[in-house]
Amino acid sequence: MMSPEKLEIKVAMQISKPISEVFEAIVNPEKMANYFISESTGRMEEGKKLIWKFPEFDFECPIRVGKIEQDKYISYYWENSGKELLVEISLSESLNHSTLVSISEKEMENNEAGLKWLSGNSFGWSNFLACLKAYLEYGINIRKGSFDFMKQ
Repeated sequence: MMSPEKLEIKVAMQISKPISEVFEAIVNPEKMANYFISESTGRMEEGKKLIWKFPEFDFECPIRVGKIEQDKYISYYWENSGKELLVEISLSESLNHSTLVSISEKEMENNEAGLKWLSGNSFGWSNFLACLKAYLEYGINIRKGSFDFMKQ
């Protein structure tokens, strides 16, 4: 439950692919490179520390993988404004053997930095889901070039 003092991001989207395919596209860096990151130091596995690189940005993003439940749940921690934030991705079967992907990221204080994070990362996670859907359902990378304007 979100309290007025704490902010949490929640997004969800249905993808017309079986859970096992969606799960693999999220934990496998070779697949993830088709819609999200440019590279990773490894596959997402419980307890692993990884470095992600993004195609548009020249920085390394450290990831600490939390709990993984095959075809159900993926969690990891990453940093924002000096705070370690928890990202949780839940997968559940939906209509016609599709997969509902629900993502939450928590939490930040309800202040200027928190509101900036809420706005930016809500957009980011919605974009992640749209890119994942485009990649899995249509085999295209709609992220390519999307954030070149932010490189300055």
